[in-house]
Amino acid sequence: MQKTAIHGVNAIVAMPFKDDGSVDYPGFDRVLDFMARSGINGATLFGIASEFHKLAEAEKERLAQRFLGGLAGCGVYRVLSITDHATELAVRRARDYQDSGVDALMLLPPFFLAPSTGQILDHVFAVLDAVSIPVFVQYAPTETGLPVTPEKMAEIAARYPHAVFKIECNPPVGYTQQFLSLVPEAVVMNGYAGLYMLDMLGVGGKGVMPGCSFGEIYSAIYARWLAGDHKSASELHSALLPYIRRWMSRAEYIIQVEKTLLQRRGIIASAYCRKPGYALPDDESEVIGRFLAEFSSFLPQYG
Repeated sequence: MQKTAIHGVNAIVAMPFKDDGSVDYPGFDRVLDFMARSGINGATLFGIASEFHKLAEAEKERLAQRFLGGLAGCGVYRVLSITDHATELAVRRARDYQDSGVDALMLLPPFFLAPSTGQILDHVFAVLDAVSIPVFVQYAPTETGLPVTPEKMAEIAARYPHAVFKIECNPPVGYTQQFLSLVPEAVVMNGYAGLYMLDMLGVGGKGVMPGCSFGEIYSAIYARWLAGDHKSASELHSALLPYIRRWMSRAEYIIQVEKTLLQRRGIIASAYCRKPGYALPDDESEVIGRFLAEFSSFLPQYG
């Protein structure tokens, strides 16, 4: 896969659990089937919204295999995320994933115990040196607590033609403008639940990486924008904003909401999140019901 093929809506796979906390593998397969039908362009497993940090190694291995098989041949490009904090482990996993046939990788730079910028870059360079498929370099300073300047990010883009970038600082637009002024050919995707989706597309971003439970709405916004109907795209995005602003106040909040939406849409059996998690506010069921009603034309029940 060439990095120029990376665009549009690349949704992060949610991780279904049973009520006892075990992984719901049939539920995971249903999530993949739903995503393949939802109009998204790509799917990523082991992002923050996949609760990668709450999974055992054996679970990750089994899930990665099901992910690759479940989305094979459906036209959705597949991305596996590398989240190891040890460079040696990250390199090994990147090579293994590439050998498995995945289309691209995502790399969460190490942040535990606050490595230096030089150490972070060495880690990123080592993974990029190890593979030839596209690698999303993820920049999530709110979650990691570690800032990386646009200039340092541009060094990565200049050195590695197969690097692409997931920018999700808050706000990301000025950062992205500065970054793209240094490397205009860079491929940038935006996370952060698509709060800044249209602004990012407007400054040269290629797409958005939200959760998967209402990916159809993001796909509709992107299709309208791509067709030149920016007014309609903005109207739909504006209708979505009050909800995602509320839910993105904490990462665990929107993860729990995504699970609840998937359950209420009939895609998974349980909205359970492994502990520690986030208890939804008392009025959240009403808010989610209002959301489903407002966007019912985009969000059919699964079946």
